[in-house]
Amino acid sequence: MAQKIYLTYEQQIEHLKNRKDLIIQNTDYAYSILQKIGYYSLISGYKNLFKPPSSEKYLYGVTFEEIVSFYYFDEQLRTIFLKYILHIEKQMKSMISYYFCDKYGEQQEKYLNINNYAITKRNLQNVKKLISLLQKISSLPSHYSYIVHYSNNYGNVPLWVAINAMTFGQVSKLYQYLPNDIQYKISQVFPSVSERQLHQFIRVLTSCRNVCAHGERLFTYRTVDAIADTPLHKKLSLPQSGNQYEKGKQDLFAVVIAFRYLLPGKDFLEFKRKLIKEIDRVNREVEHISETELLNKMGFPENWKNITRYHLK
Repeated sequence: MAQKIYLTYEQQIEHLKNRKDLIIQNTDYAYSILQKIGYYSLISGYKNLFKPPSSEKYLYGVTFEEIVSFYYFDEQLRTIFLKYILHIEKQMKSMISYYFCDKYGEQQEKYLNINNYAITKRNLQNVKKLISLLQKISSLPSHYSYIVHYSNNYGNVPLWVAINAMTFGQVSKLYQYLPNDIQYKISQVFPSVSERQLHQFIRVLTSCRNVCAHGERLFTYRTVDAIADTPLHKKLSLPQSGNQYEKGKQDLFAVVIAFRYLLPGKDFLEFKRKLIKEIDRVNREVEHISETELLNKMGFPENWKNITRYHLK
């Protein structure tokens, strides 16, 4: 494959018009957008939606504005999903620190004690790494003013302080290695969610959070982790291949299912309204992608809006 060569903005526009058959009616607008977003992020990230599989040229009639509209749709998706993932992340940090301290106390030596975790031969090294991380977080010098404050003034950094310096991925590991009784108490905060299901949910949310935070393409989100089958999979009649569900396991709809179980009802309805609004907007503005095709790319069933009709059990 020939290496891509540098092109000026003017050359990029000419390339899209003359070589790719993309309709560009306003050259100044295209120039400003390419300056703002960049050719790779805008064109390379979304071009396959607007091309036949075997062609280098765009479908007849596709406009530059359609691609821009879809780019901003994906950007809005990241904003919407990240907001509610952060809500769940905050709650997980709060509950983990609360129930851990409720059992073991607030002294930092308690979360640095390997005996206060569920140890097996298989996870021993990972627990040691987790404790090493917590030791580093709670030690001076620190980049976090709140940790410095607690260390200098109280000689102790309780878990409810230290946990704020952890990433969601690290919090997921912390939850994974907690004693079962603490895991159980945390999972009971969420209706109809077991300890194992909660860990699967937050692993998938962690992966999605990273995509959102790094500005990567979200609408085709897929992860190696999978959530367990839930009653919602069956109630929504999600398509199956053999005994395996084809949607709602490792895709963006799996994140929506996780939200349905982990967000308060009011928050989920707010999330759903925002998502519907963005899908409706992009369907109006992007003529060459049908709603059915878009939902399929996202891993959504066509009846996805019915998710609020059913009980979680």
